[in-house]
Amino acid sequence: MATDSPRSRPSLLLVRTYRAPPEKVWRAWTEPEALKHWIGPDAANEVLVAEVDLRVGGRYRLVFTTPDGEQHDARGVYREIVPGRKLVFTWKWHGEPEIESLVTVTLEPAGAGTQMRFQQEPFVDEESRRGHESGWNGAFDKLGPALAGEERQ
Repeated sequence: MATDSPRSRPSLLLVRTYRAPPEKVWRAWTEPEALKHWIGPDAANEVLVAEVDLRVGGRYRLVFTTPDGEQHDARGVYREIVPGRKLVFTWKWHGEPEIESLVTVTLEPAGAGTQMRFQQEPFVDEESRRGHESGWNGAFDKLGPALAGEERQ
């Protein structure tokens, strides 16, 4: 009986460049109050919970609502932390604890800004990958303005 290996299942790679130094992008990923400004797929979503225990083996939890009133609860464990450069953590939805993926975020200086590489894998199927791609792109669209707002404060 053949089984799918994680490497044969879909993965997601997104690359964005932001006009903020890596340290600010890092804070956006690792500080609860900063996460509340951009996490979630829609401009109208509300972040109810943003908990971060930033250490290898530490846990995070993110709960947000979408405009249709649906609540989403994501959580995981930090696997690798290189301050200002790399963050690796597991990702799973509370209602689907048996389905877990691995997220790797790397930050590199790019001129006066930061290039962010985001990879998530594996997904159970292409439909799940497409849904996450849409959600993360929505969140990353909000990250740029959130970083610019931080710079003005």
